[in-house]
Amino acid sequence: MAKTIVVKQTGSPIRRPAKQRQTLIGLGLNKMHKTRELEDTPAVRGMVNKISHMVEIIEERDN
Repeated sequence: MAKTIVVKQTGSPIRRPAKQRQTLIGLGLNKMHKTRELEDTPAVRGMVNKISHMVEIIEERDN
């Protein structure tokens, strides 16, 4: 099975560039302290790295 990561939004998208807001929406995050379990792919990792100041990786799971 695929590895997954749990990502939590810790920063607000207010006064952030549009690309960063769109990246949050692309990850399924739109409200503070919301968490999502996402597949651990290079694309998802790249998105998380671009907005690392607004999200935190809570845990990495092997399914």
